[in-house]
Amino acid sequence: MTIVNPSILSGFMELLPEDQILFNGMKKNIEECFKKYSYLPIDTPIIEKTEVLLAKGGGETSKQVFHIESSSRDMALRFDLTVPLARYVAEHYHELEFPFRRYHIGKVYRGERSQRGRFKEFYQCDIDIIGDETLDIRNDAEIPVVIYDIFKSLQFTDLRFHINNRKVLNGFLNHHGIMDFTAVLRAIDKIAKVTEEDMREMLFEILNSKEKVEVVLDFITFKGSNTETIEHLKGLNIDNPLFMEGVEELRDVYKYMRLYNLPDENIKLDMSITRGLDYYTGTVYETFLNNYESIGSVCSGGRYEDLASNYTKKSLPGVGISIGLTRLFYQLKDADLINLPVKPVSDVIVFPMENCYERGIEVLNELRNNDIIGQVYFEEGKFRKKLSYANKLNIPYIIIIGENELNDNTVSLKNMTTGEQNTVSLEEAIKVLKS
Repeated sequence: MTIVNPSILSGFMELLPEDQILFNGMKKNIEECFKKYSYLPIDTPIIEKTEVLLAKGGGETSKQVFHIESSSRDMALRFDLTVPLARYVAEHYHELEFPFRRYHIGKVYRGERSQRGRFKEFYQCDIDIIGDETLDIRNDAEIPVVIYDIFKSLQFTDLRFHINNRKVLNGFLNHHGIMDFTAVLRAIDKIAKVTEEDMREMLFEILNSKEKVEVVLDFITFKGSNTETIEHLKGLNIDNPLFMEGVEELRDVYKYMRLYNLPDENIKLDMSITRGLDYYTGTVYETFLNNYESIGSVCSGGRYEDLASNYTKKSLPGVGISIGLTRLFYQLKDADLINLPVKPVSDVIVFPMENCYERGIEVLNELRNNDIIGQVYFEEGKFRKKLSYANKLNIPYIIIIGENELNDNTVSLKNMTTGEQNTVSLEEAIKVLKS
């Protein structure tokens, strides 16, 4: 018989149980925070109609989509959670209450070139608030508050939200006679990855004007406090309506973030933040861990004016943000930055000796009836091997049942941390395990 080499495809993450428990712990913390802020859960199919996924056109996205061969239907794997959300809201419009606050945690698939920390299959954790025709700008301020709470639950508070508004950028460019917004914004989006001279060259290729390049660079590299940034923008005396609207929105979002008690040191109004995706129309966010900026943005998103224009004539503006959980876990683990407490897989393990197996199952049943997580070890071997099994799984207690315990209707309860062992009734053991 031919032995097949046991391996997984490149670009997919598979964890050993200890790391999987950590990963699940992070995912659980994120979901609990989403629920705490009254977001509703949804789950959409991993497989969607290709015409739905690519309704906005092909381009680079179509090259990354995993298509599914089928003679009856043109199908593909979802590449993000936003397009399925747009389809979902359009399809269930009459059954939803607006503003519709949803969270979605699920796997997505992209045919990207595999590299460290980049995967073809990965979890995204998204929240969005969708309005019907309108959505108040104050909603934009709550999104970072949720994310801040999530990172606090993951033992991180030293992070900063870099926030801008696309109306500010587009209005500024328009005021200076720069019409190719998309190309300029995509160049600015690379600012953290290139030198200032490289950025200058990239902008010159687009603008073909040294004067305009310097105007743009001065604007996106302004340094000052958040209050000084707002005053600086107002002081430019740019009478472009889009620019002025963007400045007012940016000021309001910052004001309400502070009213939500988000510390000022965790907020940076940053004119270089663009979010390269074309559908963002207002507020844009990038989130960085201080002193670990090399990891890149750990969470990003923004405001879009029309979520579902490809699926409905209704205007459905929204604001949302996404955490790429698989990439985040990989990078934090690689940098040894995960400090979540790991709960053992079991509260106790029962070791029945020979001729005591039936009693071992009876004890386990009673433990589980009392909401104590446990298991029975039936394998033969030296007792030292059994203890080693419990230690490697970090199980805090063991119960030993031998002939004496069987005859006396007792159990021997051993604390694996202190080494203390006592023979007690099962009722007493349960009290200890539940304390």
